Amino acid sequence: MLKAIKLFFEEQLSVADERDLEHSLRLATAALMIEMMLDDGEVHDAEMNVLIEKLQQTFGLNIEETTELYNLAREEVKQAVDYHQFTSLIAKNFSQAQKIQVIENLWAIAYADNELDQYEELMVRRIADLIYVSHSDFIKAKHKITHKK
Repeated sequence: MLKAIKLFFEEQLSVADERDLEHSLRLATAALMIEMMLDDGEVHDAEMNVLIEKLQQTFGLNIEETTELYNLAREEVKQAVDYHQFTSLIAKNFSQAQKIQVIENLWAIAYADNELDQYEELMVRRIADLIYVSHSDFIKAKHKITHKK
């Protein structure tokens, strides 16, 4: 009996921990995307549209969920000192394919206004290094996005 109760609580805590981790990963990803949008000092409608679209595609969210995630992530960005809290979470928990998708999303936001600012490129490069995306995958992601236009 005690074994069954212990197993039940372990399973429930495990499920709760997984949900918390998933939520934290979504927030971290959205926060990096917001940082990318804000990096050049100007927020263009095209960047905002791409950011919203990428959040919906990446996480399978509807518009209400996307808006809530965006607002929560925006608060995280305001309180953050640097990218480390976001990148370390992604580096530890995302697969390589998911990390490359993050880099592609950042490139898409950076290039949404059809201009690539040097600081935007530097930011994507820095984040790629921090989440352990190889230079070749960094370049492939850039070409994938910039050659779509």
